[in-house]
Amino acid sequence: MSKRFLAAALLFSVSLAPAYAAKTSLVLGMPIEPPGLDPTIAAPVAIREVTWANLYEGLVRIDRNGKVQPLLAKSWEISPDGLTYTFHLQTGVKFHDGSAFDSADVKFAFDRARAPTSTNAQKQIFAPIDSIETPDPATVVIKLKETSGNFLYYLGWGDAVIVAPETAENNKANPVGTGPFKFKSWTRGDRVELVRNPDYWQKDKTKLESVTFRFISDPQAQVAALKAGDVDAFPNLGAPELFTEFKKDPRFTAVAGNTEGEIVAGMNNAKKPFDDVRVRRALMHAVDRKALVEGAYSGYGQPIGSFFSPNHPAFVDMTGVIPYDPAKAKALLAEAGYGKGLSITIKTPQMAYASRSAELLSAMLSEVGVDMKIIPTEFPAKWIEEVFKNKDYDVTIVAHAEPLDIDIFARDNYYFNYKNEKFKALIADISKTTDEKARFAKYGEAQKILAEDVPALFLFQLPKLGVWNAKLKGLWENSPVPSNDVTEVNWVD
Repeated sequence: MSKRFLAAALLFSVSLAPAYAAKTSLVLGMPIEPPGLDPTIAAPVAIREVTWANLYEGLVRIDRNGKVQPLLAKSWEISPDGLTYTFHLQTGVKFHDGSAFDSADVKFAFDRARAPTSTNAQKQIFAPIDSIETPDPATVVIKLKETSGNFLYYLGWGDAVIVAPETAENNKANPVGTGPFKFKSWTRGDRVELVRNPDYWQKDKTKLESVTFRFISDPQAQVAALKAGDVDAFPNLGAPELFTEFKKDPRFTAVAGNTEGEIVAGMNNAKKPFDDVRVRRALMHAVDRKALVEGAYSGYGQPIGSFFSPNHPAFVDMTGVIPYDPAKAKALLAEAGYGKGLSITIKTPQMAYASRSAELLSAMLSEVGVDMKIIPTEFPAKWIEEVFKNKDYDVTIVAHAEPLDIDIFARDNYYFNYKNEKFKALIADISKTTDEKARFAKYGEAQKILAEDVPALFLFQLPKLGVWNAKLKGLWENSPVPSNDVTEVNWVD
């Protein structure tokens, strides 16, 4: 065979070779492993970060811009008095086990969420419901006892996804939803694997064939996994001091986005000395929020003075209500009877932001005569049991990632043990207010009450430091709801 003929043959064979196939698998890193895979029965955010929009779907969803969009409900009408919501459902939708989705499943899911025995973390969002009617398989009519200004928005949360009566009991370990991905396996302590749902009702919606969620708590290990290519993306990197390094590396996309997570050092308000507002204010005066953000998160994150996200249009900057003032802190402590010093403890989950912030807080408080001992606490299991359920703590620190959750300070038996009837009444009024301008003004009043009363030390808004392979597209830059929604993720050349 001549060289010319050989070259021509090779060229011909190359031209007939299949085009390069884009990668269809994704390995996504998370710092915390979820305790289960049913977001409708437990609080930990990690559950939603694996399952919301990927495995389970709601009547509506919150998009990447924080807006309500249709999902299992293709449309709806709201009565003029705001008390009746009529949802028209998608047809041809199936759960992962092959059973058909219809209005009976919606009724079951919401009745289960609002039942007296429900352990739904956001049970209060279903409280206004008076009745749920299913006139036909494609229609759901929800009647409220009272107006709820945020009702439709709440239905987009992970706590309001639709589950089926046949599989609900087993969803914690073997989740069955209507989403674009199906559960494959869970290797405890390491990973959860999902595969593409071939029968998904939105045909060709997803490009990925498989998604693996890897759980890596150590920030340095997160960085190493990214650099080695063992993980394709880490939407919430725990090593902020190395974030700038990733921004300079062309192999990666690094985006400093925002979350709805208010980082607070919650105090046990029913326990001495935290039952004294002078002590709570003193501790707040001892905290230099700007220095805290710089030291704990390399300058990423916005200081907050109350419990409200700076991303929301009703946000009011309350950092000036109780500013950094060590002299005032000492004076208030002396006035409250602790002029000679005070010893307290802080139970700290193992997340990087929590441990780093606790160390800085301890140093700041020592400057005003407060000795705060740090007690590392496993999260979520031990923290949920000791702090959240049993309220066995002095101070703790955690980011509350749910959006628009200022109402937690009005809930009975919440772990802060905070009671303020004026605040509680205001929150009840806000929930009924359908006029947006009026509702936003009342949110401002609520923020001021908390800023002055200091049921928790309000520190800073948790940033979303996302790092992923530069060839990945479709990941969310911000987190308007707790999620790692991969339904629009794909690889490009």
